[in-house]
Amino acid sequence: MDLKKNPELIPLIEWWEKDGKSTVIMLLVAAIAVGGWYGWKAHRASVKAAAADAVANAYTTAELEEAAAKFAGQPVAGALKIRLAKSYYDAGKYQEALGCYEALAKDAPDGFADIPAVGRAQCLEALKKFAEATKAFDDFVKANPDSYLALTAKLGAARSLAQGGDKKAALQRLETLKKDVKDDELAKARVEATETAIKRLK
Repeated sequence: MDLKKNPELIPLIEWWEKDGKSTVIMLLVAAIAVGGWYGWKAHRASVKAAAADAVANAYTTAELEEAAAKFAGQPVAGALKIRLAKSYYDAGKYQEALGCYEALAKDAPDGFADIPAVGRAQCLEALKKFAEATKAFDDFVKANPDSYLALTAKLGAARSLAQGGDKKAALQRLETLKKDVKDDELAKARVEATETAIKRLK
């Protein structure tokens, strides 16, 4: 190229020789970094979508175990563990359910802290550890009197007391509870159903 014919290119050539190459390299590095960031963001979004899909569509214990292991570090992990614990409980695997609920007690998802505490007590009841179960239910009610699971825990405590041999104390608790819920038909029906079950205990 004849610079005499194109003197306007002289500053551009000087810039290229002095700073141009390093500037282009920096721009390439920046482009790669930005592309990497967007790639990472897209990856996170796809993992999040897959995790949400697993929460909604994992049904069997095996599917829930796989999903809970796969998405252990994701925000949905707690919800998957709660479903897994319930699946173990429903399958009669009370020791496994207990382990899940105890692990969740330390790391329950926001808004779900009550579930592991009551779930743990229910597992102790199912494992015939009635004194421990009664205490766990009672401790929960004492700490969370206004919880949406307070009635469940009170009924669980009465059942555990009765199964542990103190049927009279259990029925006394239910009599008191019936007075507390007299204006709530659904709660009243639950108390009466528990009372009937306890009266049938040998």
